Formats: sequence, C-alpha cells, structure tokens
Amino acid sequence: MKNGLPTIQAEGLTSFIPEAEIHGLLEQTRRPDPARVRDIIRKSLDKNRLDPVETATLINTEDPELIEEIFNGAHELKERVYGNRIVLFAPLYIGNKCVNNCAYCGFRCTNEDVTRKTLTFTELENEVRALVDKGHKRLIMVYGEHPDYDAQFIHDTVRHVYAQKHGNGEIRRVNINAAPLDVEGFRLVKSAGIGTYQIFQESYHEETYRRMHPSGLKSHFLWRLHGLDRAQEAGIDDVGIGALMGLYDWRFEVMGLLYHTIHLEDRFNVGPHTISFPRIEPAFGTAFTENPPHRVSDDDFKKLVAILRLSVPYTGLILTCRESVKLRNELLPFGVSQIDAGSNIGIGAYSVQDKEAYKKSQFVLGDQRSLDAVIHELCDARYIPSFCTGCYRLGRTGEHFMEFAIPGFVKRYCTPNAILTFTEYIEDYASPETARAGLRQIQWELDRMPDNAQKQQLTDRLEKIREGQRDLYF
Repeated sequence: MKNGLPTIQAEGLTSFIPEAEIHGLLEQTRRPDPARVRDIIRKSLDKNRLDPVETATLINTEDPELIEEIFNGAHELKERVYGNRIVLFAPLYIGNKCVNNCAYCGFRCTNEDVTRKTLTFTELENEVRALVDKGHKRLIMVYGEHPDYDAQFIHDTVRHVYAQKHGNGEIRRVNINAAPLDVEGFRLVKSAGIGTYQIFQESYHEETYRRMHPSGLKSHFLWRLHGLDRAQEAGIDDVGIGALMGLYDWRFEVMGLLYHTIHLEDRFNVGPHTISFPRIEPAFGTAFTENPPHRVSDDDFKKLVAILRLSVPYTGLILTCRESVKLRNELLPFGVSQIDAGSNIGIGAYSVQDKEAYKKSQFVLGDQRSLDAVIHELCDARYIPSFCTGCYRLGRTGEHFMEFAIPGFVKRYCTPNAILTFTEYIEDYASPETARAGLRQIQWELDRMPDNAQKQQLTDRLEKIREGQRDLYF
C-alpha cells in the first residue's frame, strides 16, 4: 500500500485472454450452418455454459430467422433459470476524484470541467435515507480511483450505509464498483459485509486498453485483469465482470467476457456472479464519447445480450439506466436479470435538488424514470420485481450458490423471496396505482404456484408483512 492505494505488482502475471485465438475463432465460424446454431441453442437450454467456438458461432449468425431463434432461446433460458423476476438496485456514487485519465470517462483526472466531490458521512446518511424512502434495499456503491478512496474508506462507508435505518427500511445489500485492490485490501472490504465486487476490464483487447488508459493506476492492464483473482483469494466469492461496449469490436469483447468467465471457473470453481455490458454514453466535458470508435447499434446490442445469456446460463446480466426506456423494455426478455431504477448518478443528488448535478456525473443517463414508475411497468409486463437479499445473507454465494442453482433449487427461493420483498415495497412505498398493479402481479404469481408446504409458508409470511413484520425470507 502506498499513499492510500495498492502498490502495483504485475510481475509474473500473464494474460488469459488469447487474442489471436479469439480472432481466429471469429474468422473460422463465419457463415455458420443453421443446424449447428440450433444445436448450440439446445445445449444452452440444458443449462450448459457454451465454449468459445460455440459462442463465436452465435456471434457470427446473421440470418434474421436464426437471430430470432437466439432471442427466443435466451428468453426461454432466462425463464428456466431465473423465472420472470427482475432484481432492482440503485447506484450510489460516493466520490469522483480520480488519478486515472481514461479517454471516455467524465471523471478522468484531466477533465477540468467536472466538479469534484466526495460525500461526507452526513451527506452519505442523507443519500441513503433518500434512497430508502423510495423503497430501495440494494445498492451498488461507486468510487473513483484515488488515494482518498482506499480499502479502509470503502469499508467505513459501507458500514455506515448498513447502519442507517429509516422508517421500515434499510439497505440490506451493498455491492461495490471500485478500483482493484491487493488481497489485504479486499479482505478489509469483505469484512464490511459487502455483496458482489465489480471490476470492469472495459476492454479485453490489450492494445485498445492501453490506448484508452494512457496514465494512472488503471493503465496497468494485467493488474486490472487479475483484480478479481485477488478478490477471490481474499474470500470474496461473488464477483462481477464487465466490458464497456464501443471501445473495441463488441464481438471480441463478448469473447473476452467468456474467457474471463472460464478463467474464474477453472481457477476458483465458480464464474462471475454478474456480467455488465454498458455502452459508451455522452459525458460532460468528454468529446470522445460523442463518437465512440466502435459504436454498437441497438440491433447488435440486443444480439450480444442474448448471446451472453446463452453463453453463461447461471450468471446474472445487468442492464443499466444508461440505455433508453424503450431499449431497456425490449431487452428484458432476452435474459436480463438485474436493472437499476430511479437512478441518479450526480454525487449527492438523491437528497438535494442540484441543477448542476451533471457536472458531478460520470455520464448521461438514458432512463430517468422513478423507481415506482419502473415497478409499475414491470408488473404490467408480467415481471415480478425483487429486492431479495436472502441468498447472500444465508451464505448461498459463490460455489455454494451453484450447488443450488444448477439443479434449479435457487428458483424455489427466488420467486417466494421476490414476492415477500415486493410486498414490503407495496405496503411501505408504492403509489396507489403501482400498489394495485403489484397486488395483481403477486396474485398471478401465487396462482401459478403448486399448493404445497412452501406456498402455505409464503402466504403465512405475507400476512405477517401486512401486519407490520419486515425482512422475512426463505
């Protein structure tokens, strides 16, 4: 540790992203045989992770009818593994100081237009209470890469968030999106009780990565690439990976995400808990974002999401408010399992009306609906919103999670827990219109369930929630 940041120790590290092999597979699988594409979809529907050749084959599928079959396969697989639930969370930006100079980021250290801000602990309390008062239970806390945001600071801010109780609500799960740490730093952060630790590689293409990150700690490709290995070594068994679509060819980045998954499976016997695939969006004072070098079209974006779902059946797919309302709604059937809602990425902007919040934001949001509005639309589309945190708090994480997920047991917990947490939202926070839509959706879910002991337990717990109890889960 030096000046609050970990000392880069990249000696002996090698890349597990075989660039030549990826380019070769993408070339070799051009114009795939339709029967082969259908075989691959069937393999995925049996809940088997695809190998690189199979994923490259889906990537190279261009026939509109086959692409529609990929979409349908992704939808069916999502239903088989996750049901029709959608997990909801909110991002909470803690500070935008940064030592890095990422070409695409509004927080880069050379951006003199951005207003630098770090939440005080009092401001953090206000932000959490504002989020809780909207009904949120799950956060992703986001930090710039700066000596002020070291492992101790992350630990302390997480503990402070968990300590806040307001009315009937509190934050029950905090995920982290922050700079890579050393093993000691990850252990400290884990002790705060975090959920998933996310590190996005941004681009798995090393030359592109180095060009996009010319200076700062983030300029070290291998240190970042192996960041989640160190997290696993520290005992954080829920990790999240991601790539920023638009820096390089999306086809290569999807393959990079798959190889990263395979690496984690091979070394730790469990892949990433989540995969994120944000596209570059405009950022204040950042001309680069207006014309990304490899802009991803909406059609290609839909395709890559569906392919990721088929490639990694048991990994959660996160779709953020970067995208428009229309596109988010179109993508939900293709395998998305988590979305943020009611998001505000201006630092301190949940609790204070700030006309210049955009000057403290990393990029521009495409979906600015309230949490209540998003939930209403989810119910109308026959999804069950979920704020569940049961698996994480009962130790069903990492490899243990897979013991439940692969036989399909986890779905038996997920839908009942979604109903319980959604009922809390309806009782405490929902508008009258959303409450009516939510109660209809819950009844629809209950009607679909077999009459057994678990259903009786669920209905008993629902009654307890209506009587005032909270935080009941399977």
